[in-house]
Amino acid sequence: QLQLAESGGGLVQPGGSLRLSCAAFGFTLDYYTIVWFRQAPGKEREGVSWISSSGRGTNYADSVRGRFTISRDNAKNTVYLQMNSLKPEDTAIYYCAAKRGPIGSLRAQVYDYWGQGTQVTVSS
Repeated sequence: QLQLAESGGGLVQPGGSLRLSCAAFGFTLDYYTIVWFRQAPGKEREGVSWISSSGRGTNYADSVRGRFTISRDNAKNTVYLQMNSLKPEDTAIYYCAAKRGPIGSLRAQVYDYWGQGTQVTVSS
């Protein structure tokens, strides 16, 4: 069974950092593009960042560009989201999702496999 599991969320003060992990079970991530989404209470789901299957292509939402960095370690079957200079408006549940193939998107509809999410709270 193909599964994704997020970890690394938590409570952090404004200006702090967190690193989220998205680990795959039951399949290898080598051929999959991975995306991070987030959803805050009362708000629509927002695409945050994606990384292509090769790792050579990445993209970010304007709201996080320059603060977040996505990366992958295919040997560990894991994708990471390094989040720096966190703001209260980054508070949300963060989900990772996967689609086979090299082309990424910030549209949720194209992704086939989803994790359960990890909570990130930025507050003093």
